Amino acid sequence: MPADLNRRTGDVLGAPIDVLTWQDALGRIADWGRRRESRVVCICNVHSVVTARTDPDFGRVVSEADMATPDGYPVAWMLRRLGYSAQERINGPDLMWKYCAEASERGDAIYLYGGSQATLDALVPRLTSAYPSLRIAGLESPPFRALSDAEDAAAVQRINASGAGVVFVSLGCPKQEKWMAAHRGRVNAVMIGVGAAFDYHAGTITRAPVWMQNAGLEWLHRLCSEPRRLWRRYFVTNTRFVLAAAWQLFRRPASRQRASGPR
Repeated sequence: MPADLNRRTGDVLGAPIDVLTWQDALGRIADWGRRRESRVVCICNVHSVVTARTDPDFGRVVSEADMATPDGYPVAWMLRRLGYSAQERINGPDLMWKYCAEASERGDAIYLYGGSQATLDALVPRLTSAYPSLRIAGLESPPFRALSDAEDAAAVQRINASGAGVVFVSLGCPKQEKWMAAHRGRVNAVMIGVGAAFDYHAGTITRAPVWMQNAGLEWLHRLCSEPRRLWRRYFVTNTRFVLAAAWQLFRRPASRQRASGPR
């Protein structure tokens, strides 16, 4: 697919993160989806940005994505510190919910790929209750194991035959991002990795209160909810992010001075 010539990105720890508004993000996805373009949208929080530094394959996925939004509050904060003062946090759960609201008015179809079957069974009624006109063209919970070539081809065929212009992918990071990259050019739709959004909207996981989200403390709520599974991600990954971000900001004035000096 041709690159978006109007795209602007900021370098956050080496990852190109889009500088955009909610209207920009939703508008691009809608345009791509209407044309059934095979696009990859990564929703990048602290874990994603740090993983992109340590996992070259994942870093390549983020760098080559058609859109990489600043999901985590610290990522959006970094963009603001880098000069993009109006940058908002564009997170997965809200992006999915806002897009479904607009898609229901336009009559655009979506596809749900990922999550457990129990989560999907709870998610669909909630989406259709909120947006009765929303067209859910298909949904499936793939097995946790790797799919065979035949199984994968069949899944791609089902998605393409559904007519959906947008596929929300909930496989967890970095699995969902690598899945989307591997299916670029095969899935005729915009693929958006939304992480735990299926569980949040289904009600199987409780999302942090709005005040915690606005204060940048959603990670703390998740850590308290699942400490055994998430302690390493937040304590180790957040520490790495803080140190790397501080170093990037520390070096930035020197880089500017060299760039503006005599040639």
